[in-house]
Amino acid sequence: MCQPTSQMICQLKNMTLSGDPELDSQIRKWIRWDRCPSTSAQIMDAVKAQDWETLRKRLCNRITFGTAGLRACMRAGFDSMNELVVVQTAQGLCEYIKAQYPKSEDWKERGIVFGYDGRYNSHRFAELSAIVFLNNNFRVYLFKRLVATPFVPYTILRLGCLAGVMVTASHNPKEDNGYKVYWTNGAQIIPPHDAGIHESIMQNLEPRSESWDETALCCSDFLDDPYDAVVPFYYDALKRNFSCKLLEMNAKCPISFTYSAMHGVGHPYVKQAFEKVRLKPFVSVVEQAEADPEFPTTPMPNPEEGKTSLLLSIKTAKQKKTEIILANDPDADRLAVAEIAEDGNYKLFNGNELGALLGWWCLENYRARNPDADISKCAMISSTVSSKILGSMAKQEGFEFYETLTGFKWMGNKAIDLQQAGKTVLFAFEEAIGFMVGTAVLDKDGVSAAAHTATMACYLRCTQCMTLQEKLREIYETYGYHNSICSYVICRCPPVIERIFQRLRNFDNGQPNTYPKSILNGTYEIEHVRDLTTGYDSSTSDKKATLPTSSSSQMITFTFQNGVVVTLRTSGTEPKVKYYAEIVGKPEEKNWLKLTNTLNTMVEAIVEEFYQPAKNNLERKKD
Repeated sequence: MCQPTSQMICQLKNMTLSGDPELDSQIRKWIRWDRCPSTSAQIMDAVKAQDWETLRKRLCNRITFGTAGLRACMRAGFDSMNELVVVQTAQGLCEYIKAQYPKSEDWKERGIVFGYDGRYNSHRFAELSAIVFLNNNFRVYLFKRLVATPFVPYTILRLGCLAGVMVTASHNPKEDNGYKVYWTNGAQIIPPHDAGIHESIMQNLEPRSESWDETALCCSDFLDDPYDAVVPFYYDALKRNFSCKLLEMNAKCPISFTYSAMHGVGHPYVKQAFEKVRLKPFVSVVEQAEADPEFPTTPMPNPEEGKTSLLLSIKTAKQKKTEIILANDPDADRLAVAEIAEDGNYKLFNGNELGALLGWWCLENYRARNPDADISKCAMISSTVSSKILGSMAKQEGFEFYETLTGFKWMGNKAIDLQQAGKTVLFAFEEAIGFMVGTAVLDKDGVSAAAHTATMACYLRCTQCMTLQEKLREIYETYGYHNSICSYVICRCPPVIERIFQRLRNFDNGQPNTYPKSILNGTYEIEHVRDLTTGYDSSTSDKKATLPTSSSSQMITFTFQNGVVVTLRTSGTEPKVKYYAEIVGKPEEKNWLKLTNTLNTMVEAIVEEFYQPAKNNLERKKD
């Protein structure tokens, strides 16, 4: 068990501190509470160096628990991810669950599940969390191996858990880690749970002595590894999505695939998925097949970044002459896809294009398995910053389409609401290459998405002699051309971000709710503005937005008279200020090049006029 030395505590008593009562109190608390030698030493070293500025930043600010849980750099400090902060978080989460489910029988019988990825400290953070719950008489399901994120929400539903936690920072740099919380319904937490958990954490900051006692992991009858009770059933549920005809097609189809786990956890799980649905074995990007917290071949392990993160995958695919590339992010909840093009290069599909393809596929596959089904009772979901392609499909095909705030926490909970209303939810997606096929997992799932994408490709090849690119063009021919540009600028200074957005919402001489009216000197006029930070919406009769609002994040959407929709927003987990733009053509509009050129011109003007990169010293995406 990690403990600070008594010598360290004595040293602190004999040292001159900052003289700032608040900071000195926080320093003493850290040294008294922390049981990790390395992070305790970091604080002591800063005290010895009298680096009060760093200590004030680390100890007088606290990482906020929100709807994304926690995510931050791993280092000492209450503003970061470390053992002490994880113990405090687990204590607060435990007390919150106990308050929501006061019967101790629920704690012992239903319990909580913990999973973790291959990052530094992920396993340790999961174990410390398990100790806290075991000491509170909870049944704890702690995976004994690395798992893909989707298996945690699946376990909640399969075993009836009260909640679940996945320790992961997804696709963030190697220095980061995170704490992703799911509720009893199998979806990520949304308000008011996030605020309730945060308040409970703040009321339980001092670690109990037993919260560091690792003996609970060795001798508790309430500790189980859920792998065998969960994982086989996940794959059974996946297989049920495919008819015998599709499985036979998969086995015979000559298409070959290259797969990368991006130094994450996905390889064994996608391998099992391919086997289960009778797809031929994929060619692995061997350099990235094993989980490695250093991410040695891709410092930014995010397939959403584009071809720069897929260089090894493309190299492998060319060497092995495979037609399609599939890549998960490190926790395997996202999926990137590329396909060989006629010029011999690989076409990398963006998240909106994959959303169009998988949306079509989910409807096609559902109809084939349920020929007499009432499509009007089916539904699909996407986030407000994603393509409107599912809405265009819904108008022609008759299913219902719903739009939510950004993030699968909202789409997962919306899917639950729709199911309770008697709807069959076929699909949900977000432009950030997140896809939820069906409702076995109420979150994005890169493992099932890989199996469905590969099966869709085999189906198109064997039944229609089509590639994914050809099918995408056919979708646009049928439902109208949808082209999007989703990118970002980097800003590491929060006050600058605040100033950028405040300027946009006080555009006319500082008057509130006055936004830009056009771009390029009136060439493209703005018809409506929706500000989900303040709740303003110029398109509604009462000028109030219908989607939920949040004053803690920036998000403004501009709808232009020519139909282009642009959303500007901040990232909740990275120093990115994002922009999402889409132009939607009618099915009869066939001059796609003209539409594309219009979008390109408008996006460049929006970035320059609204974000002002040069003036605000913003860094553009390097891709």
